[in-house]
Amino acid sequence: MDWPSSLNEYEKLVIRMNTPRVVIDNAVCPTATLVTVDSARKHGILLEAVQVLTDLNLSIKKAYISSDGRWFMDVFHVTDQNGNKLTDESVISYIEQSMGSIHYGRTNGFTGLTALELTGTDRVGLLSEVFAVLSDFQCNVVEAKVWTHNGRIASLIYVKDCDSGSPIEDSQKINRMEARLRNVLKCDNDIRSARTTVSMDVTHTERRLHQMMFADRDYERKPILKPSDDCPVVTVQNWVERGYSVVNVQCKDRSKLLFDIVCTLTDMEYVVFHATINTAGDRAYLEFYIRHTDGTPISSEPERQRVIQCLQAAVERRASEGVWLELCAADRQGLLADVTRTFRENGLNVTRAEISTQREMAVNSFYVTDAMGNNVDPKIIEAVRQRIGLSNLKVKELPLLCHKNMESEEQPVGVGGAVLLSLGSLVRRNLYNLGWIRSYS
Repeated sequence: MDWPSSLNEYEKLVIRMNTPRVVIDNAVCPTATLVTVDSARKHGILLEAVQVLTDLNLSIKKAYISSDGRWFMDVFHVTDQNGNKLTDESVISYIEQSMGSIHYGRTNGFTGLTALELTGTDRVGLLSEVFAVLSDFQCNVVEAKVWTHNGRIASLIYVKDCDSGSPIEDSQKINRMEARLRNVLKCDNDIRSARTTVSMDVTHTERRLHQMMFADRDYERKPILKPSDDCPVVTVQNWVERGYSVVNVQCKDRSKLLFDIVCTLTDMEYVVFHATINTAGDRAYLEFYIRHTDGTPISSEPERQRVIQCLQAAVERRASEGVWLELCAADRQGLLADVTRTFRENGLNVTRAEISTQREMAVNSFYVTDAMGNNVDPKIIEAVRQRIGLSNLKVKELPLLCHKNMESEEQPVGVGGAVLLSLGSLVRRNLYNLGWIRSYS
């Protein structure tokens, strides 16, 4: 290791002692790759470790977390999205180096961009109006993520100037843009004002979205659209003899579930001392032994209820409700405004969206329902595809209830009509976005 000249020998020793030890093993378990991390304990380090794995879209099938004094050990059983062990050396090397540096923090790599944070009341057509405003101000959307939950929307959008390709630094332009976006986000019957923030800071997008929705207190609100049939079950009890609060979560398993729960506990200033995570079929069972950062357990019934509400919200925010549509087209100014306007004109409500730009191509995912949160009529989906372009907008996955209706019209691809990305392209794309490799093709 090359040491900065400003470090003395004692500081170098401290760094060596605190550097996590990472072991990746494909021999122990027949069905998963084991990632073991031993490290000095500090608040937030578990979240950083989980973030390394979930940023690569890897599935954590099992995990064991144990803390002994000032030291902790994490063991993760991980697979790719197809359920296979990790064999790509570039992926393994990235995990080893990233895990080994988690004590020093990580960034999401979005440099040279302006970040827009938006929260407000969700409604049909809202994204269309937001992207229309950005197009009017000559902003090119490079990356964006949009979550909705309990009638609220949170979005983190990374933009640059269309002409110069640089971050937007004109303060007058920023003020005008903020004012327009705030008006779009406001709702007449909403007692809380919409929030818009413009920043040059680099942050982890999904963690920031959780923080934005937590600050907006989405967990206190009742669902406006049709609630999910599979709500997470969360219980919290105190183990008085050991001074722990024991949190149990049972829900449908999905990608990044562990990250969402650990992120929420960390931002609520709880420390996870021990945990067991297990999955069976499509179900996930998670148990956490937690305390406040000051070492005390949960001490009141209102606090217990708040933890339950916040963890339920953390699981539900990323729930994939509706039809999964993927847009792949040449990037151009106003593309998102045009596509989302077509959604609005056909009564489609976007419940979640992920926007990205790769090699001058827009690769965007949208989850859509009808205005009431129900499944969309397949004929409406086909009409939208015809208008946007059959080759540009594809149905990646349908809700289970829609599969039978579509079987006679479309031949299914893969399992249950779902078209899944291969591990190679998915993981390599994430490594490319993180700057680890030059090409993911």
